[in-house]
Amino acid sequence: MATLLIMQAASTDDGSRTSPPSAGRSVVPLDDETAEQRDVAGAKAAALATASRHGLPIVPGFVVTTAAVDRIAAGEPLDDEILTAWRGLSQDGRHALVVRSSSTVEDLGDSSMAGRFESVVGVTGPDEFRRAVDVVVASRQEAAAGSDTLTGREPLAVLVQPLLDARSGGVLFGIDPVSGREDRLVVAAVDGGPDRLVSGEVDGDRYELDRTGRRTDVTRGDGGARLRRSQLRALARLAERTADVFGGPQDVEWAIDRAGRLRLLQSRPVTAEPRGRPVGPVLGPGPVAETFPEPLQPLETDLWVRPLREALRQALLLAGTAEVSAVEGSPLVTVLGGRVAVDLDLLEPREETPRLRDRLDPRPRLRRLRASWRVGRLRSALPALAEDVLGSADHVLGGVPALHELTDRQLVAVLHRAGPALVSVHAHEVLMGMLVDPAAPRLTGVSAAMRVLARSRGAGLTDTEIVAANPVVLALAAPRICSFPQLPPDVTAPEGAPPGDGGDAGLLREALRLRVRWIQEVTARVAWTLGERLAATGRLPRAEDVRGLRLADLTAAVQDDTLELSPEAVEPEEPLPARFRLGNTGRPIPVSGTAGGTGAGGGTGTGPVHIGDDPPDGAVLVVRNLDPSLAPVLPRLAGLVAETGSVLAHLAILARESGVPTVVGFSGAMDAFAEGTTVRVDGATGAVEEETS
Repeated sequence: MATLLIMQAASTDDGSRTSPPSAGRSVVPLDDETAEQRDVAGAKAAALATASRHGLPIVPGFVVTTAAVDRIAAGEPLDDEILTAWRGLSQDGRHALVVRSSSTVEDLGDSSMAGRFESVVGVTGPDEFRRAVDVVVASRQEAAAGSDTLTGREPLAVLVQPLLDARSGGVLFGIDPVSGREDRLVVAAVDGGPDRLVSGEVDGDRYELDRTGRRTDVTRGDGGARLRRSQLRALARLAERTADVFGGPQDVEWAIDRAGRLRLLQSRPVTAEPRGRPVGPVLGPGPVAETFPEPLQPLETDLWVRPLREALRQALLLAGTAEVSAVEGSPLVTVLGGRVAVDLDLLEPREETPRLRDRLDPRPRLRRLRASWRVGRLRSALPALAEDVLGSADHVLGGVPALHELTDRQLVAVLHRAGPALVSVHAHEVLMGMLVDPAAPRLTGVSAAMRVLARSRGAGLTDTEIVAANPVVLALAAPRICSFPQLPPDVTAPEGAPPGDGGDAGLLREALRLRVRWIQEVTARVAWTLGERLAATGRLPRAEDVRGLRLADLTAAVQDDTLELSPEAVEPEEPLPARFRLGNTGRPIPVSGTAGGTGAGGGTGTGPVHIGDDPPDGAVLVVRNLDPSLAPVLPRLAGLVAETGSVLAHLAILARESGVPTVVGFSGAMDAFAEGTTVRVDGATGAVEEETS
């Protein structure tokens, strides 16, 4: 009846429908094609009008147009057309209405502007209606006052609909709004309409669904609504239909009325980036974040990541800790936007309760038995093998002549010969790591480097002289193709004598890690020299552009001086999640890890959380990765918490040596603890807990 009255108000005398020009019109019904024009009805109402045309179950209503709102904002009263539409929709005030904003800058793909503009719920009489319209119109200026992007002149319409007597309502996301995962839907549901949920008054029940509406997880919350299977399936169908209509996943406000009918109240694009459906193993930067704390460019990836991938493959197969098919089918090492991650399912196996079929199947136990036997044999043989590898690496390093004496072809040959050397040293370092007791005190390359660097600078040596005489200091600089490695500016030597080693495994592993870094530095210097020569002949704009070449392209360019070079620098992306799977779109999709982290030693400590550079004395520093450049700040910390990393990382060992309580692998730590929050860090259990006063 209400819709009929509105339609009659926009009809000719003979009853035929008209679509007069929008200019001058004060009211447009939602089922009028003019309402699909954003400049007339605003984005929110235009979306509902589009949904209505495609048969989606909206609540009927009308729009006070942008032109009418401009007149109202200028001081004109509500005209007869608007009041006639109100009387028809509200049945002369007997039915409560909802009066909402519909700005042209709301509900867009890059910004929802959620909560910026006003809505008024439960409007009845004509005076209430006038005040509600005034409130919504005035919110345009109020939104602009609290925004750096709004001017207060953006076109605004007013959407008016009957107040739905809802049994339940909420929000439906066509993809996971946090991870961007596209094979999941997320539903938040509350008793009654969705206004208490979107205002933050209650958090409701949270359902995770697959694309068919089958529930995969549920979290109960305050004010939540229990939804039946049929209702969840209906929401999944609504998600599919809105995505088809609007060309992508939607953020939908919905309600189920007392008759059990599902209604679409609002639809706007999900502002989260769609990342596809997760496939493959769980990946993460933790085990390599210390080695590669900064994004790599293509040539660095070819020189350093390819050997690492092959070394991991050889080490895992030799140790027998994983099935051959799993190793051969794994990416092992992945580079996304220049950032490096590894297969955590293979490198950090988790203890889980076995399924019944696994308990009955002897093969997994036999594989673990064989792996234990292999590692046992390696324990006796590896130290001698590692000594041989160290000798070979030193021979290779010592055999590299002064770079200025080498031709371009000889420099490229050095790059190619370094690859097998890196594979060998990396593989033995990984195998030695299986034999190391994480709790045993030991001298690390980082702590030795700090002692040498502090002592050498105190003696007045330049960094160039220090690196030449004591390359151990390179443990403090991340590998990078550049003119000279960047050493930390302020370093204080750790107090006390270097700790002893409970066995040879830890010391040998540190020695192998240093050789890895030295070989990386040799290749970095060689690549930089080639970059300087190519820049001098005009084949590259700058020496540093050599980082944007692939090794094959650089090799071909040296062999053919007529070949044009096209370096393609990688634009660094945001840091990788601590744990993620790749979507079928190639984007990382975060996955949840275990609660808390892994204790890396150092006792317990309490202090205020600090996120960022230059932590004050007594702070608990929370970081994403264990970057070696953090070593100089350790002595003044009350605790260290890292989202990624291993208890065998250089920085974790150095933190234990400095008596700093350390927790690694605490997924989401940077979001879990606000700056300044006082927390207690337990380096034994891995717990990080807020201190209550």
